[in-house]
Amino acid sequence: MSLHCPGVHFLNPLNTGPSAVRRNKAHAALLLAFAALVTLLALSVGGPAASASTEDQLSDTQNKIAAQNEKKGVLTDEIAGLSTKIDNYEAQVSALRAQEHEAELRLAAKQEELDAAQAQVDKAYHQLKVLAARLKRSLAVLKQRLIAIYKAGDSGISDLILTTKSYGDLIESSSYIEQIQNRNESIVGRVRDLRDQQESTVIRLKKAKDTIEAARDQIAAEEQNLATARKAVQDQQAELKAARAARQSKVNSINSKVDHLEDIEADLQQKIAEQVAAASGVSVLPAGPMTSPSAAGLIWPVSGTLSSGFGGRSSPGGIGSTYHEGIDIAVPEGTPIRAAKGGTVIMASYNGGYGNYTCIDHGSGLSTCYGHQSGFAVSAGQSVDQGQVIGYSGNTGSSTGPHLHFEVRINGVAQDPLAYL
Repeated sequence: MSLHCPGVHFLNPLNTGPSAVRRNKAHAALLLAFAALVTLLALSVGGPAASASTEDQLSDTQNKIAAQNEKKGVLTDEIAGLSTKIDNYEAQVSALRAQEHEAELRLAAKQEELDAAQAQVDKAYHQLKVLAARLKRSLAVLKQRLIAIYKAGDSGISDLILTTKSYGDLIESSSYIEQIQNRNESIVGRVRDLRDQQESTVIRLKKAKDTIEAARDQIAAEEQNLATARKAVQDQQAELKAARAARQSKVNSINSKVDHLEDIEADLQQKIAEQVAAASGVSVLPAGPMTSPSAAGLIWPVSGTLSSGFGGRSSPGGIGSTYHEGIDIAVPEGTPIRAAKGGTVIMASYNGGYGNYTCIDHGSGLSTCYGHQSGFAVSAGQSVDQGQVIGYSGNTGSSTGPHLHFEVRINGVAQDPLAYL
């Protein structure tokens, strides 16, 4: 026989909207809900209530989880800030390396100029040695000429005319004297040119060498400053990386603690759920395997047989038809129901034909609802994770047998769940 919700359309009061409530915000609500439920069940059927010690342990564990998650949140923010600073320092190091490379290129170019200038200086010094030798010889010749002129005296042209025997001798003597004078002037001029060349060469090469050496020293100093700045940046970057690694280590340690505490929390919740089930006379079954999320990000809430689909269907007895706003999945009573997606519980109460009815807001207008439960595992206002047990399948409300009625709604309008699973 197909198990499904009767052909009655119940008004769903769900009014969903985006929510950003963080995990663990309402863990305390879970404890209060369980305590209230256990008390009511104990009063109604006389079953045993969850022990105070178990509830105290659950509350203490949840407080520890919340505290650890708060620490992790602070550390995570610090790690993000450190990572941003490290990235900025890495950019600075890259920029400084580029500047160093440019400085090295300029330094290499100046060194080439200096080497070329040094080669010119070496060549000029060789030339100066040659000029100096020539100048020395010219000075010696000039000295001899001056001595000769001094010894001969300057008797003038009249003595030359009187001492010549003929006109031809006079012409020859005049030409000879003119040649001697020209030779003297050439020697003096040569000496003066050699001296000026020597002074000009020394001054020019000295200026060129001083200029190039100054530029090289300036670039070398710039390169040293850049290297010093880069080292300082790298040292700071290393310190930040060490700080980030230390904080990440703490986060990893916290994650291990939270995982351990969550295991304890799950065990305690299971104990309380078993006590609640015992009080209501329903056996709690093991939770089935959790499926992988679909393209829409949802998982199957239970693992069972699809007994009724979404949409129009005939009413019992063949009279008229109704519109089924979800799907029915046949599972034994007491089967744990998993949240199809993480979100905030906005309803966990009895709701007419739906029986015990839980709705979860997943944000962006998406919500899921779970009907005919035998018992709740969460309460309104509580944040839940995907796959977390939120209740147990049952036969409450208008139902022909134990199963889960599952709905998917977009902005409150029912959709075919199979399109999202």
